[in-house]
Amino acid sequence: MAQVPDESDDGSERGVELEAEVDQLKEAVVSHAVVDQAIGMVVALGRVTPEQGWEVLKEVSQHTNIKLRHVAELILIWGRDGRMPSEIRVELEEALERLGPTQIPGSPQE
Repeated sequence: MAQVPDESDDGSERGVELEAEVDQLKEAVVSHAVVDQAIGMVVALGRVTPEQGWEVLKEVSQHTNIKLRHVAELILIWGRDGRMPSEIRVELEEALERLGPTQIPGSPQE
């Protein structure tokens, strides 16, 4: 005899799927906000356009092999307490230098 699917199982499965989707969307919104804030810092620091700020973040991420969101988080931490890993600082300066001369505050003078 064939088993009739229990409609309550379908509803609970769908509920779990929707909860997972909502969690993913919340994470995406937070990630997007972090990246947008970091772009704003790069724009102000390097006197570049938002599009160029986005490109700078992508370059830093690619050259350091660090996820873009994590690079953005590190830039925001730097904005709060002045600390930035040297590899991020070097890549950020180089990416901004390609767009025009910029000296990141607190970086060693050459």
